Amino acid sequence: MTDGPENGARAPSGRIVAILSSLMAFASISTDLYLPALPTLVHALGGSQGSVELTLSGFLVGFSIGQLFWGPISDRYGRRRPILAGLLLFMIGSVGCALAGSVGQLIVWRVVQAAGACAGPVLGRAIARDLYGRDRSAQLLSTLMLVMGIAPLLGPLIGGQILGFGSWRLIFWFLVAVGAAVAGAVLLLPETLPVERRSTAPLGTVIGNYAVMVRSPRIMGYAVASGFYYAGIYAYLAGTPFAYISYYHVPASAYGLLFGVGIVGQMLLAVLNTFFVMRLGSDRMLSWGAMLVAFSGVWTGVASWSGVGGLPGLVVPLFFFISANGLFTANAVAGALAVEPEQAGATSAFVGAIQFGSGVFGSAVVGWLADGTPRPMGLVIAIVGLGSLLATMFTIRRNEAAGNRFGASG
Repeated sequence: MTDGPENGARAPSGRIVAILSSLMAFASISTDLYLPALPTLVHALGGSQGSVELTLSGFLVGFSIGQLFWGPISDRYGRRRPILAGLLLFMIGSVGCALAGSVGQLIVWRVVQAAGACAGPVLGRAIARDLYGRDRSAQLLSTLMLVMGIAPLLGPLIGGQILGFGSWRLIFWFLVAVGAAVAGAVLLLPETLPVERRSTAPLGTVIGNYAVMVRSPRIMGYAVASGFYYAGIYAYLAGTPFAYISYYHVPASAYGLLFGVGIVGQMLLAVLNTFFVMRLGSDRMLSWGAMLVAFSGVWTGVASWSGVGGLPGLVVPLFFFISANGLFTANAVAGALAVEPEQAGATSAFVGAIQFGSGVFGSAVVGWLADGTPRPMGLVIAIVGLGSLLATMFTIRRNEAAGNRFGASG
């Protein structure tokens, strides 16, 4: 099977990068912006720490399942219209969150919000694959991660400032405005999936192809490897507000600074990936990212249980764990998309569903085991870090056995 567009295609324009970055950032802006408000929500809505953390898990449920819908829809009807429909649903969900009167209501509206938000990242990845081959698309995805790193870097800072002069509800009204602005930008985006390349199979048949993907060792290998890592990322997102703010008494307004350190590391490694992926291949860069994930994950587990070094002792390994995203995720997604490039939307949705479904598990376990310490978070991150490395090595060795050496483009 062909790899689709050539790896040597011209570099993407600044407008394409800017619009795709805004779409890819929807998971970050929808979670990171309200992270400083999690301890506040315990008192404002009368919930427990565990129930409030379920607002994050609920978002991930909607984000995971929603992708399975948007991917096949976009393969059949193009990318632009489904993105706009998703943004409208995101804005409706954000209004519901702003008006929620209980933790239960907030969880429900977070699911709705996520079902719309997920159209952005899943179709942003598909657009990258529409335009470029495997290694070039991995390079573009790294560039997008670099640019969109601004969102999680600024999100907690903005959220903390909003809390400083207003209610947590203002955070969700702000997200409504963000959704409207991105929808206006998408209207400037050209359709990247021409009619002649769209799927003509009935939607039921296309959705049934997910069963075929489950039986594909290559797609599943990349998806499971990245799924383990996402479980750790969302354990981090669920656990650090309480570990930093409640346990180590970091002011909510300063939480974003600690959060942003890891994002800066992620952006630096994304730059490294954009320079070397075309020379060394995405599988080799992926393997290096996986080793960093496992090492920093185990280090985080040890630090959280021993307490050695206090707050700095926990922040440092978490910095390396989050930084690894710059090497890891773009290459894992590019590897999966290269298997079935003619079904980029569905494959992107499938991989994304596994990633964020794993995130549900990671954040939920941290909530269930919550004991007022960083230990549950550290335990989850250590275990999934090792799982990510094992899945990555298994997938790469399987590729080598099939004749796909490091650096292969297909």
